[in-house]
Amino acid sequence: MEINRAEPHWPQVAAEIRRRIEGGTYRPGERLPGTVALAAEFDVSQSTASRAVASLRTEGLVYVVSGRGYFVADA
Repeated sequence: MEINRAEPHWPQVAAEIRRRIEGGTYRPGERLPGTVALAAEFDVSQSTASRAVASLRTEGLVYVVSGRGYFVADA
């Protein structure tokens, strides 16, 4: 996915992760890549990747397990 640099980055990253969850790339109970890996993949800062994942947590699409990372929530 190519980031549109004229628009805020975190909603674009969140939308792509959401698309992957809805499309089955990331399955319920599966751990998401870490924010460092996501930042590298999308060529954004780690804080941008963290904000994107946090927004998905607010939506209930992912949950956090302390010390282990973010996981896809059951549908």
